[in-house]
Amino acid sequence: MDRIDRIRAFVTVVDAGSFTQAAARLRLSNKLVSKYVAALEADLGVTLLHRTTRALSLTSAGERYLEGARRLLRSYDELEAGLHAEDNMLSGRLRITAPTTFGEMFITELTHAFVEKYPRVTIDLDLTDRYIDLAAEGFDVAIRIGNLRDSSLIGRRLGRTRSWVVACPAYLAANGQPQSPADLRSHRAIRDNNDAQLNRAAFIIDGAPVSVGLHSRIAVNSAEAVRRLALAGEGIAFTPRFVVEEDVEAGRLIRLFPEIATTPMDIQALQLPQPFPVPRVSAYLDHLRAVLRPRLSPDQPPEPRPDS
Repeated sequence: MDRIDRIRAFVTVVDAGSFTQAAARLRLSNKLVSKYVAALEADLGVTLLHRTTRALSLTSAGERYLEGARRLLRSYDELEAGLHAEDNMLSGRLRITAPTTFGEMFITELTHAFVEKYPRVTIDLDLTDRYIDLAAEGFDVAIRIGNLRDSSLIGRRLGRTRSWVVACPAYLAANGQPQSPADLRSHRAIRDNNDAQLNRAAFIIDGAPVSVGLHSRIAVNSAEAVRRLALAGEGIAFTPRFVVEEDVEAGRLIRLFPEIATTPMDIQALQLPQPFPVPRVSAYLDHLRAVLRPRLSPDQPPEPRPDS
């Protein structure tokens, strides 16, 4: 039983939250994964995990050991992957997280295409709208939309998009259609609370940024939920173009102020700083960027105003 196997079993159990899920990820039996972790604890002379019938939790020793174990596994995997990189034989595991709606629309399909090309790479794809701490949770890449909050991370732009301001015809019939961004102050807003400026909307008018205060009765951490609330007539929604473009084309939602641009938002792949590039990560991001950039470009320049 190899020490690396034991460490990998421990880290995977922590990431998966159970021995059963870890066994499925590692394609091993539940019994063998449990044996690996127990052997690692015996080697170290400490207990790393509290085990109950309902849950697992790290001991204080386990918390201290986990970060170093992750670093060791990354270095080991990078060493092996580097041997095959020049032979187009990428291998190893990637842990990727992406926003739910964006992931379902784009990342899932592109990840499938990537592993078809590189069958020795395995990918754990976690679609979630919560903020992920890459270091604490062991992810290699986080796909995020909008401003980079953590300046310690390394960002690579995959594409750009803009927010569209939309509402359903029934809401506008009942509440009136705003004629300018300033009119939004008297309307109900639906916002994605992943937005750093939850209660404000940014526009570019005559080349200058303009910020408008909003009244958000409902904020939710999902672009798809924002879309559904807009379709239900809850208010005026602010959401990335790709989420609602089909609804606007079909007339289910009305785009407001199409002649006024909103601030572009970067679609970024974020990584922890690395001492040297990891070939499978670089190849994965190259793959995403090549496909996404043509499909996710900002709107064309705003149309001229009728009175211009």
